[in-house]
Amino acid sequence: MGQVSENQFVYLPLGGSNEIGMNLNLYGFGSENNKKWIIVDCGVTFASEEHIPGVEIILPDPEFIKEIKDDILGIILTHAHEDHIGALGYLWPQIGAPMYATPFTAELIKDKLREHGLFDIAPLNVVPLKGKIDLAPFEIEYITITHSIAEPNGLKITTPLGSIFHTGDWKIDPNPLIGETTDIKAIKQMGDDGVLAMICDSTNVFQEGESGSEIGVRDELEKIVKTKKGKVAIACFASNVARVTSAINAAHEAGRAVCLMGRSMVRIATAARNVGIIPPIPFVEPDKAKAYKDNEILFLCTGSQGEARAALRRIADGDHPHLSLGEGDSVLFSSREIPGNERDIYDLINKLILQNVEVITAHDAPIHVSGHPCRGELAQMYSWVRPQMAIPTHGERRHIIEHSRYAKSLQIPASIAPKNGDMVEIAPNGPRVIDEVVAGRLYVDGFSMLADGSETMKERQKIGENGYIIIAITLNHKGEIIAGPDLRTRGLAHKNDDIFDKALDRLADIAENAIKKLKPAERLDEEFAEDMVMKAVKKASFIELKKRPMIEVIIMTI
Repeated sequence: MGQVSENQFVYLPLGGSNEIGMNLNLYGFGSENNKKWIIVDCGVTFASEEHIPGVEIILPDPEFIKEIKDDILGIILTHAHEDHIGALGYLWPQIGAPMYATPFTAELIKDKLREHGLFDIAPLNVVPLKGKIDLAPFEIEYITITHSIAEPNGLKITTPLGSIFHTGDWKIDPNPLIGETTDIKAIKQMGDDGVLAMICDSTNVFQEGESGSEIGVRDELEKIVKTKKGKVAIACFASNVARVTSAINAAHEAGRAVCLMGRSMVRIATAARNVGIIPPIPFVEPDKAKAYKDNEILFLCTGSQGEARAALRRIADGDHPHLSLGEGDSVLFSSREIPGNERDIYDLINKLILQNVEVITAHDAPIHVSGHPCRGELAQMYSWVRPQMAIPTHGERRHIIEHSRYAKSLQIPASIAPKNGDMVEIAPNGPRVIDEVVAGRLYVDGFSMLADGSETMKERQKIGENGYIIIAITLNHKGEIIAGPDLRTRGLAHKNDDIFDKALDRLADIAENAIKKLKPAERLDEEFAEDMVMKAVKKASFIELKKRPMIEVIIMTI
């Protein structure tokens, strides 16, 4: 491993450096075996079709954090997107450190703490914009940036060995509509003072040019909404408060009232009003919307990613209690397609089109801009910060590797492409991986957290892929069969299928024969007998069903 300095300054991603989402980053300072730590962000990612059935939320595994819990000084939150704060309610009890956030982010964190019964025990410190936090040996300064949410921040983190810039999620928007523009002066001054490393957003590293400004989206929304005569629904990310205000402004310019549809839309709009980001605008309650003519109201909806329980999906499915759409009505998707959600989005769009609803997406009109930097903006930021080394984050492996290459092309002296679990030493002679720690995933099932690879998750996956068979057999006190074998299935072929029924009959015969082969004493050992029947049916099930279902045998003796 070579000689190391007495004190080390290290960066450790536990989430967000193998995927877009689930961001959880640690910074450590101290000797090799005695470091103090801070955590930057604590987010979730959302499950898609390839994940375990019944799981909607995925968290970073805090196994390593539990080992260093007593040395964690604080959790610093950069902004309020779910992939940066969504895991706090689940993971804070295992971390136990005070949290720090600017006012809008703190307002949304409070909701999560209340939901998980942590509001009165988890310390949350509200930091002013451009504020500073002293958590020796770390000094943290909030740097104002622009992004697709209110109060986005980068972090200048200073230690006795030097400073780094953790960008958080960002773009360069000269007119973000909500909040201040990027604090270029502070960023340039940071560069002048010297920056060891920039830990930087990689989301749009494959996109040339610049991401575009929110002002252009507002103008286009206004133009489109003014032309519509029927009902208009706009779907966007609720957290994009600037987009929400643009939709509200478009409604106002067209003489329409606004109705918020969806729990998160109401929650975030309320938080934005509570901290003064948007004025106390009166909204139409969903159950009062029918009192308005079609051209007098605009519906601002959640569900731009096709989520099953979001407002727009329920509207498209025809089961929303307060809104239906049809011919003459319009839906505007003012959002991007998050990778992995394409099928759900296209299914949603097709349902709307089948109902003769006009659908307008960002492919049809400029009604969305990304909140992340394209290559032109990355080049600009690197020219301002001039770090000694580039450490990409916030991306899939292909994003991280390409970002590292791109940084080198911009003449950054050193670059590295870490993955989740890589502990990177930030040293004057360049970054290097000095250790690798556990960086798995936890799957949220209700309020339970199931580890990746756990027996429960394996069973859930097997049932999802192959189905389930229950075999019930009743014996008398002599070990003779008096009822059954009775087979019940779930997740397999339809029970009215003749071929399927005959296959089940053969499996029932195999279960009966497995019992008959046992001695009377063995049959009365229920656990042993159940295991023998299970093995016999399991062996035959692939031949009969071309599947390997999970098999449960229940033997009762009366």
